[in-house]
Amino acid sequence: MNPPTEAARVPVARVVGAHGLRGQLRVHPFHFPAPSLAPGCPLVIEARTGARRATVVSAAPHGRGLLLLAVTGITDRTAAEACRGATLLVARTDLPALAADEFYHHEVVGFAVATVDGDALGVVESTLATGLNDVWVVRAPNGREHLIPVITDVVRTIDRAARRIVIDPLPGLLA
Repeated sequence: MNPPTEAARVPVARVVGAHGLRGQLRVHPFHFPAPSLAPGCPLVIEARTGARRATVVSAAPHGRGLLLLAVTGITDRTAAEACRGATLLVARTDLPALAADEFYHHEVVGFAVATVDGDALGVVESTLATGLNDVWVVRAPNGREHLIPVITDVVRTIDRAARRIVIDPLPGLLA
C-alpha cells in the first residue's frame, strides 16, 4: 500500500535523535501525549531521503515532552540516526476525535485573524508550541508578523466554517 497523499497527511512529531542500539527514535510530538503515536498506529516518516511507511511498535514518555518510539523497519542505531530531523505524519482520518472546543494546529493555518474591534491582522501561518501555551504566528499582508498567544484571555472565537478567528489583544500585544 502506498503512503497517503501529502494533502491527507498531518505532521504530528519530529525525530530529534536516536536512543540506544535497537533503533528507538527520540521524538518531539507537536501535541503531547500524542495519541496518534500509540502502538499499532500507522505513520509516514518523511526524511531528507524520502518518505516511507511504518507502524508504531512501542511508545513511552522520555524526559520533558519527548517520546521514545520503536517503529517497524528501524532496528538499529544507524537507521534511527538517519531519521534525525524527519517529520512523522499520520493520515487525517487516523487523528483522534476532538471535543467541540478543541482544534488541531493544522486546522487553523490560513484562518483570517481580526480583533474584536474588526481590525484585520492577517492569517495564521503556523503554531509554536512553547510549553506553557501555544502561540499563533499571524502574517499580515504587508509581511508584518504578530505572535498571538492561544489563551482564553485573548482568543474569543474560532469559526471553522468562516475560517476566521477573533481575538481580544492584551495591552501591548500588537504594538
